[in-house]
Amino acid sequence: MTPLYNIGRGEEMSKWDKLIKKVMSLSKDIRFSELKKVLEFYGYEMHQPTCGSSHYTFRKKGKRSVTIPKHEPIKVCYVLLVKIIVMEEKE
Repeated sequence: MTPLYNIGRGEEMSKWDKLIKKVMSLSKDIRFSELKKVLEFYGYEMHQPTCGSSHYTFRKKGKRSVTIPKHEPIKVCYVLLVKIIVMEEKE
């Protein structure tokens, strides 16, 4: 199994490592833009809402879609959905 983030003695965590750590710890202070960055990294495409909705849907062929509201702060249940995706992609 590949580690989610690599850090050795005396090394600083990269921005990406910090972001993944926030997702994996189910941080309550994560932003929509950060979840978007993680999902797009794993190949998900964002689809904008219609009719004034604030819920964005992320889709990837062969995977289930994920809908996340663009509200701050993001509820932990949506961070959990992204965490599951990160874990599945790392396997």
